[in-house]
Amino acid sequence: MRIEIYLYTFFTLMSIFIFNGVNFNQFMKKNKEIEAKLLVLSLSFGLSYLLTNFVIDFIG
Repeated sequence: MRIEIYLYTFFTLMSIFIFNGVNFNQFMKKNKEIEAKLLVLSLSFGLSYLLTNFVIDFIG
């Protein structure tokens, strides 16, 4: 259980760092910067969930 928390935190921070390299403002409507940031955050949470489950299954 404890390693999952560390993995979730690590993968969330890593995916936020990765997604910040993509300019989501081009895909969004004008003046929708908050929505673009929320998109990055939700994609980061989803990717960290998938990666953590993959690592846990791979180890176990």
